[in-house]
Amino acid sequence: MFSEKSSIQYYRVTETSAEAVQGSVIGESRWQLYVNGQSVVTFMATPRNLHFLALGFLASENLIASLAEIGSLRVNHAAERAYWYIPALGLNEERAQAVCEEGVGSIEVRLTHDFKMPAHKILTSGCGGGVTFDDLSREHAPLQSGRTARVAQIFAMMRELNARATLYRESRGVHTSALGDGEKLISLQEDVGRHNTLDKIRGECLMRGVETRDQILIATGRISSEMITKAAKMQVPIVVSRTSPTQLAVELARAWNIAVIGYARGGQMQVYHGIERIIVDEMKSSVTALAQR
Repeated sequence: MFSEKSSIQYYRVTETSAEAVQGSVIGESRWQLYVNGQSVVTFMATPRNLHFLALGFLASENLIASLAEIGSLRVNHAAERAYWYIPALGLNEERAQAVCEEGVGSIEVRLTHDFKMPAHKILTSGCGGGVTFDDLSREHAPLQSGRTARVAQIFAMMRELNARATLYRESRGVHTSALGDGEKLISLQEDVGRHNTLDKIRGECLMRGVETRDQILIATGRISSEMITKAAKMQVPIVVSRTSPTQLAVELARAWNIAVIGYARGGQMQVYHGIERIIVDEMKSSVTALAQR
């Protein structure tokens, strides 16, 4: 059985002492995604909300366009437990069920139509070897969005993210991402892979019928090109992180009209692109002038 986190004894060591501590480490396990019986991808993921991960990945890679294309989805958690989603039967639950030993650690999706594997797959720098079928050099149309955000709103959402990151507080070693509407977080996910958190967010929004367009993405991990690509596919015009973007992520953000904000912590932030989307009440005219330079 796979666990979200595991208990472990470790030692807290300083120059003058060593103390035994009973703590926990974050869970990481291998999950194979099958679509219509074909092996599509292997995830290294934290075993929480894996149905969201599968749905979000399929949508992000343009392998499905809507939830209506899902005939069934099964996550084989353990030899005696599986999660089922079968919309035609109104089934959306985890249940006791015998799973063959070879099937444990797999996610099985059946579409309502035939499925053909994409011809091209590239590896990216995402934690755990994330993949995308898109060629990152392919152009996406710039986002047409008037979305702005006040600095106070961004800090408030970051504080809410930190408060709700339960796995992080218990074990560390995990990324947290959330989608917010400017006032509150509408989806929050945790995983060892930062790109997995975005797929889980998209999958949850897909299943709940929540619109991702024009929302704000808040994350704890590095903003890589893959993170920006996934944000663009969700039509998210503002991406915020507690840490740094990469050079390619900033270039893509410029091309796709996405604001990129890093190091949003300690009462300040660094806006790498899209300063016109950020409203600083006390100096709004100055920010507007900067954006026009």
